[in-house]
Amino acid sequence: ALRALLFRPAARPRPQRCAAPMAAPAATSANAPKETVYVNNLSEKVNQEEMKKSLYAVFAPFGPIIDIVHFKSNKMRGQAFVVFRDVPAASSAVRQMQGFPFYDKPMKLDYAKAKSDATAKLDGSYLAKVREERTAKRRAEREERKAGAKKEKAAAPKAPREEAADAEMAAPAAPAAPAAPAAPAA
Repeated sequence: ALRALLFRPAARPRPQRCAAPMAAPAATSANAPKETVYVNNLSEKVNQEEMKKSLYAVFAPFGPIIDIVHFKSNKMRGQAFVVFRDVPAASSAVRQMQGFPFYDKPMKLDYAKAKSDATAKLDGSYLAKVREERTAKRRAEREERKAGAKKEKAAAPKAPREEAADAEMAAPAAPAAPAAPAAPAA
């Protein structure tokens, strides 16, 4: 093996390839274009108000912004929604800002799955009652899942070790026999 390394034939020079610049990857979206842009991969170290101001400053050149929704909850950490007045502004923002380094992290952009409340209020299709019913239904489903998980945990058979430990804890401890006095040395 050493001989093969020492007596390798000289490498032939490789032909030069065209040094054309690589094109940016096309922004593909699983969702249809909407006024609302879903922004992901945001820094979690920035406070909520500062993040909203920064998002507004970055996206304002693309068109009028109606609303910016950014939460710091565990479920929504690192995510935000930017609501534009029209679809062309949102499309332009998605195309041009995809992968833009924002607080040292590349932003990931997509169109929102559903219409935002802000745009629904503008076009008159917002129904507060429907939203309240939807949140109540989700809350009931969540509590139902929690109750089911608790029942499963209580009904699950215990492992033999756990049963033995439970039996030891339930049984009264036998008093220790007193030690026999040592016999005096003669």
